[in-house]
Amino acid sequence: MKFNFLRKENRVVMNYEGAKAYTMTPAEELYSAVVTTGLSNATYEKGNDRLARIQALILKNDPEFVAKLAVYARKDMYLRSIPLVLTTELAKQTSGTDLVSRTVDGVIQRADEITELLAYYQLANERTDIKKLNKLSKQIQKGLVKSFNKFDEYQFAKYNRKAEVTLKDALFLVHPKAKDENQQAIFNKIVNDSLEAPYTWEVELSVLGQTKFSSDAERKSAFKNKWEELIFSNKLGYMATLRNLRNILEANVSSDAMYKVCNYLSDEKAVRNSKQLPFRFLSAYRELKMIDSPYLSSILEALEDAVVISAKNIKGFGFDTSVVIAADVSGSMQQPVSPKSKVLLYDIGLLMSMMLQSQCKNVVSGMFGDTWKRVPMPKNGILRNVDTFYKREGEVGYSTNGYLVIEDLIRKREKVDKVMLLTDTQLWDSNGGRNSFENSWNQYKSFNPNAKLYIFDLAGYGKQPLDIRKNDVYLIAGWSDKIFDVLNALEDRKSAVAMIKKVVL
Repeated sequence: MKFNFLRKENRVVMNYEGAKAYTMTPAEELYSAVVTTGLSNATYEKGNDRLARIQALILKNDPEFVAKLAVYARKDMYLRSIPLVLTTELAKQTSGTDLVSRTVDGVIQRADEITELLAYYQLANERTDIKKLNKLSKQIQKGLVKSFNKFDEYQFAKYNRKAEVTLKDALFLVHPKAKDENQQAIFNKIVNDSLEAPYTWEVELSVLGQTKFSSDAERKSAFKNKWEELIFSNKLGYMATLRNLRNILEANVSSDAMYKVCNYLSDEKAVRNSKQLPFRFLSAYRELKMIDSPYLSSILEALEDAVVISAKNIKGFGFDTSVVIAADVSGSMQQPVSPKSKVLLYDIGLLMSMMLQSQCKNVVSGMFGDTWKRVPMPKNGILRNVDTFYKREGEVGYSTNGYLVIEDLIRKREKVDKVMLLTDTQLWDSNGGRNSFENSWNQYKSFNPNAKLYIFDLAGYGKQPLDIRKNDVYLIAGWSDKIFDVLNALEDRKSAVAMIKKVVL
C-alpha cells in the first residue's frame, strides 16, 4: 500500500548497531511491537522497557485502532497477555463510549482471562489492595459482565486457581447478571467455592502422582494405563498432547494409543482448531529427537504433517514469480521468544522461511550474517531442515549484513520479483564500510524497478532499515502463521495496519 510519508530528514534515526534507520508511524510501530512480544527479555530491550514503549505508543494512536489491534492480536495472532495489556491501558484513555467494553468482550476467550485482566488492571493502576479494585473502570466492568456469561461450569472450574485475583474476587467486583437460572447456579458455586472439580489430564495425573505403589513396575503400569485412558477418552486436547509427547512415549503406551496420537497430531481439522504457533511443533520435535522409541519416526512424521497443514494458508507463488527468501542468523537473533522458551528468534526466522519457501515454485533461499550464502531448502521435512540449518550456526558469521543479499542480486544482474528478509531488522555494515541496506535497495530498484521488498520483523524494536512507505517496501511482523495472511493482503495492496482497521469490534 502507498502511504503519504513524512519528510525523510525527520524520520532518520539510528538502530541498535548504530546504522541509519527509519521510524515508523505510531500505528505501524505499535502493531510491530505488539505482535512480536511475549513481554520478555530481548537483546536490545528488557521486558518492562517493551511494556513501557507499548504504553507510550498507545497514547500516540487512535483509541479505535488500539481496540482493534487488541482483538486482532488475540483472535488472529493467538496472543494472550498483550491484548489484556492493550485493553487495560485503553481504559485509562477512553471514556464516554462503549469502545472498551466491546474490546473486553473481544479479547476474553478463556475464563482465566477475566482474572488475568483484573490482575493486570490492579498492577497498571497501582492498586495494592484487591478491595480497592472496586473503583474498576465502568467500561471494563461492562465488558466483563458479558464475559462471565460466556463460560460454563467446566470452563470456570478448569481455571479456578489460587492467584492474586480469584474468580470469586472477580465475581464480587464485576457483579455480573446471569443470563438464566443455570448461569446463576454456577455463579453461586463460584461464591461458595463449590464448583465441581473438572476432569482434566492435569488433575488425573496429579492424583496418580500422589498415590503410593508397592513397586516401580506397578507405578509404571498405572501411568501407562492412565495415559491410554486419557488418549482414548478424547479428553487430552491438542496442546496437551503436543506438550506431553515425551511422557506418552516414555510411558510405553500401546500401539493402538500411538496410532491414535499420530492421527490426531496430523489431522487437518485438529491442527487448525488448535491455533498453535508454528514454533510449538518445532519445540515438540526437538524435545523428542533423543528418545529411544520404535514409534519416534511416526511421531516426528506426524509433527511434520502438522506444520505442512499450518503452512497451507500461505498462497505462495508459482513458477512465474521469482522469490528470494533470506533468513537472518546473526548473533542478536539468538534470543528466546520468552524467558522460559528454548525457541529463539533464530529458529522462528528459519521456520517461517522454510514454510514460505515450501509454497514457492521459483525460489532462492539462504541465510545471512557476516556473509550471505544461498542454501537450497528442500520442500518437505520442514522441522528436520530447521534443525539441520541450526547446526550450521556460525557458517555465515554473526553480523547483520543484510545488504549483501541485495548486492548479490546486483552483481549477478539478476531480476527477481520479491525479496523477503526474516530478521530483527538491526541491519548494518560490519565491514566498516558505508554500505547501507537502503542504498543497496535503491540501486537495485533502479536496475529492477518492479521488485518488491518484504521485511518480516521478528523483534519489533520499532526501527526499520529503510522507509517502509515507499519504493515497494512492506512491513510484516509476528510469529504466527497468520503473518502469511498479512503477506496475502499485501499482494492485494492492503497493509497490516489496514487489515487491523477492518476488525469488527
